[in-house]
Amino acid sequence: MKVNTGITGARPWLFHHSGDEEDCMRIGELAAATGTSQRLLRYYEERGLLTPERTANGYRRYPETAIRDVDRIRRLLAAGLPIRVINDVLDCACGGADDVEPCMEPTLRAELTALDGKLDDLRHRRTELLDLIERVGSH
Repeated sequence: MKVNTGITGARPWLFHHSGDEEDCMRIGELAAATGTSQRLLRYYEERGLLTPERTANGYRRYPETAIRDVDRIRRLLAAGLPIRVINDVLDCACGGADDVEPCMEPTLRAELTALDGKLDDLRHRRTELLDLIERVGSH
């Protein structure tokens, strides 16, 4: 049941209340709040990135903070971090406003080094492919 709190804004679904339970959202409400699909939220749960509570009948319940968590996960994924690193980043969180705590800098630098290596490899492959095209075109 949705309670009219008199609060207006971009995210009125935050004020879901069911009985004596704290304000929470179901998976569909969280999906709408974050612009993600329910399927993606379930995937995040499978991978340990989100941990919703379950009601007696098995429904997922997400606290209001899950919106911030999903947004954070999406930013970390957009930065190219693999799920295993994102799990580490989330485990390291101290509740600050930043996406990543300072203790994760070595891990992030290692990911950047790995990404740079992949870019170097792609540049090399591109050069090899261009050479091949030039040889084929000159015949």
